[in-house]
Amino acid sequence: MVVCGSDRTMLRVVTELVGSGERVTAIVNPASRHYERIGELGAQVMGVRVVSEALLRRAGIDAEDGQPSTARALVLLDNDDVHNVHTALTARDMDPNLRIVVQMVNPRLGEQLHRLLGDCVVISGPSLAAPAFVSDALEDDELTWLDIGGRRLVAGQAELIREPHLAVLADTTSSATPELLPIVSSDPTGDIVLGTGVRSVWRTKDVRRAGWLMAMRDVFDRRVRRIAAVMLFLVLSGTVLTHYIANPNIDWLRALYLAAGAVTSAGIEDDAFSGAAPWTKVAAVVVQLTGIVLVALLTAVIVDSLIGARLSRVIGGVRGRPRNHVVVCGLGTVGARVLEILAERGVAVVGVEHDEDAPGVQTAHRLRIPVVIGDSSNEETLRSAGVQRCQSVLALTDGDITNLESAMVVRDLNPEARITMRMFDHDLAQRVERRLGLGHSRSVSMLVAPAIAAAVANRRSQVTVPAGRRVLLLTEVTVEPGSIATGLRLGELGEAGGLLILARRNGTTWDWSPASGKVLQPGDRIAVAGTRSGLARLLLATRAHHS
Repeated sequence: MVVCGSDRTMLRVVTELVGSGERVTAIVNPASRHYERIGELGAQVMGVRVVSEALLRRAGIDAEDGQPSTARALVLLDNDDVHNVHTALTARDMDPNLRIVVQMVNPRLGEQLHRLLGDCVVISGPSLAAPAFVSDALEDDELTWLDIGGRRLVAGQAELIREPHLAVLADTTSSATPELLPIVSSDPTGDIVLGTGVRSVWRTKDVRRAGWLMAMRDVFDRRVRRIAAVMLFLVLSGTVLTHYIANPNIDWLRALYLAAGAVTSAGIEDDAFSGAAPWTKVAAVVVQLTGIVLVALLTAVIVDSLIGARLSRVIGGVRGRPRNHVVVCGLGTVGARVLEILAERGVAVVGVEHDEDAPGVQTAHRLRIPVVIGDSSNEETLRSAGVQRCQSVLALTDGDITNLESAMVVRDLNPEARITMRMFDHDLAQRVERRLGLGHSRSVSMLVAPAIAAAVANRRSQVTVPAGRRVLLLTEVTVEPGSIATGLRLGELGEAGGLLILARRNGTTWDWSPASGKVLQPGDRIAVAGTRSGLARLLLATRAHHS
């Protein structure tokens, strides 16, 4: 196996592969702080800054004279999607049959890779990790998220899953013994189902964004009010000066107009002061010059209020005093996906991010979610997000110390809040949980690495869904050439209470409404839900039999 990367996910993947007995060649940037540790795991390490065709050839990726490469698979874990795609295309040209696994930050770009690379597995770290953080925030232990049949699905109680349901997995209400996979009827009923999303049953009162009215109130802050007060004083003084001293024949409204024009630099009429004393004309000029300075100062203050982070804070900030909401600190790629899931479920949420250009800030604006721009470890920033009245806090920034500081501040402000931290250092996370009691901690690399390792080794991954005191297994199975299942119809594989065919893939397209009369061909891949015994019989039928 050839693995390219430099971050902690790379370390976890190499650990998983070496632990399962695979021979691994790791291409690592020598500047990575995990460089020595990866070598200590038993992998062959190649320290380079740029992956080239010559380097891939040295690592064993080169199909010559019709012979396959000595490398079985290539794993690309760089944080730069463009670099991953370039390396993947280079490797595909070198070996058309090489298995390639790519971690992509941009899921839309990842969807297009299958057309370019053929046998390619695309894994999105944020998409895999985000549901786990959401489950921690909402305490959704009853829901199971899984990737199967080319889709991101969720299994759980029927009242929690959004309709239409893809399949009924079990009925735990009919008797003391749960009925699994009730497919004996054309319209099965049950309380454990499979679907594409979750209903908005956890909904709290919406958190309102500040909006333009609140923004304008914040723009006209103390500095603006002081300058405006001085200008108002000058206008009133100029009005009195004009009416009583400069020219008593001028009425009050005209005097007010002339004074306002002088202070705001809009200009005054020469004939209004043509007959005034010289000192009156000098006073009018002084007032006008003072007005010019005040207008410039007022413009500078308002521009300072509108430009930069302040604009994002006052327009997208929090309005009112929200309660029982979720605060997400750190709106990177993982935080952006967490916001999407929470919004989909109708959960009131407030984002906190110090970088206005972070991916999650744009996502929040699109979903009309309030965002507080500032340091998530700062008490005033967290107070602006309403953490003292929130139900859960997710600290998802890229820094362990920042997440730890944020959690400590939240614990002081709201001892009852449920806190989940994103921690890169596994040892630090364990010690923090044990000694400080700041809540749960999760690592994106720990959540993603097993899925990547399974995809690399082409191992069958399966997800367990509880149904009362029994369990169901959901997985994908490939029909091998020469197996018993070759030539059978899909309807002949399913069995009531034992196995349910969910979807079938022929080529690159998944069919989630497969006809029972479809004949299985070698290479077909099917997504199934079954008991352990039902799945065992399916595996026996789909494996190749050799004489």
